[in-house]
Amino acid sequence: MTLLDRILLLLTGLTAIYMLYYFYKRYQKEKALYDIYYMLGFVVLLVSGLLLIFFGWDILASPYVLTVATLIPLGLSMGLMNQFRPKYKKAYSWFALVGLLAIAYTSITGNALKSIAVPVFHGVAGLIIFGLPLYKCLVEKDAVKGFGLVGVGGLLIGIGGIALAFLVAGKPLLGIFTADFIFAILAPLLLLMTLAFTFGFRKDIGSD
Repeated sequence: MTLLDRILLLLTGLTAIYMLYYFYKRYQKEKALYDIYYMLGFVVLLVSGLLLIFFGWDILASPYVLTVATLIPLGLSMGLMNQFRPKYKKAYSWFALVGLLAIAYTSITGNALKSIAVPVFHGVAGLIIFGLPLYKCLVEKDAVKGFGLVGVGGLLIGIGGIALAFLVAGKPLLGIFTADFIFAILAPLLLLMTLAFTFGFRKDIGSD
């Protein structure tokens, strides 16, 4: 890991702290469960970034880190479902729980189904984070302008998460996302993802 990577990861962590403050501030006012889920995602993002800074990319090989990192897309997607699709929040909560347990079990035990569980559950969570904010902005048109940037962050987290999942499984995605390529773009990707989330969620929080 280069010095630039560590600087970008530090900026990612500082941005996560900034958003944690605003989510907590809104939670204090509204006591909405979705802000708890958003905070969960950003806390894990912050901790993951700090672990990467101190221990380098090698820590991504740990099944425990992979399991905990899954809470980022699952937390954010559960927050979005609770906030904008409350009718389906219970069903999705069960899906997320099953996904987390499946990823934990297959990762820690080295079960071959890990190569299926991780892309499936990461993929669904990523699609929700990508699609729901854009749908709210472009189709239903009842979301504040700029909230669609959360969807951009969802696209980035989906690409990064699935590429890492295939890499850990020993099958580089499309033959392009090799270890060297992923580690070269991962720190900038995480920062861009966090910035997109920050601009989008701040627009939503600012509209309250």
